Amino acid sequence: MKVTAVSVGLPREVAWRGRTVRTSIFKEPIAGPILVERLNLTGDRQSDLTVHGGAEKAVYVYPSEHYEFWRQKLGIADLPWGSFGENLTTEGLDEATIQIGDQLKIGTASFTVTQPRMPCYKLALRFDRLEMVKLFLQSGRTGFYLSVMQEGELRAGDTISLKREGDSTLAVADVTTLYTQDAVNQELLERATQVTALPEAWREYFRERLREAESTDT
Repeated sequence: MKVTAVSVGLPREVAWRGRTVRTSIFKEPIAGPILVERLNLTGDRQSDLTVHGGAEKAVYVYPSEHYEFWRQKLGIADLPWGSFGENLTTEGLDEATIQIGDQLKIGTASFTVTQPRMPCYKLALRFDRLEMVKLFLQSGRTGFYLSVMQEGELRAGDTISLKREGDSTLAVADVTTLYTQDAVNQELLERATQVTALPEAWREYFRERLREAESTDT
């Protein structure tokens, strides 16, 4: 497992469908080491902190293996690393095997996997395709967010070490599945409410889904 590319970007204003939008989704790969701070990589900032960023979404990871799928799906041959707004493009990680709460060591920094990405309309802006958010969620290729456990430095090419404490209980893909299609799976919903590494907003959302399912049963 390794980091294929490291990408950053600052907020910018772009014209899209008759209005001006402030966004940080446009990322560019960088060479050399970069400092990992508690809420960002150096040189990277989120535009709308009401829905992006924060300690639980400090760094966004996207598997490089997904790029070929999107090249074919979107008919875009030239799709550079960072195209999905990710900070770290990786090799050897995927949503089905990475668990919420997994700890990753990259360079001298360490992280915890917190949640999948739920895209907003700015992903549609990035590709100028109104259906992009729907396609992204349907594909299951969401990538995932990291919180920063230990600040440090990393760079493209760094090896990723994974540490898993206890039994694996909830994959990143499980959260996406519960959100998009399988909300009546009470066993999985119950499991999701008990994973403390999953942000509280997600756990409360799943508690509510459990209550709805239980009320339907009665």
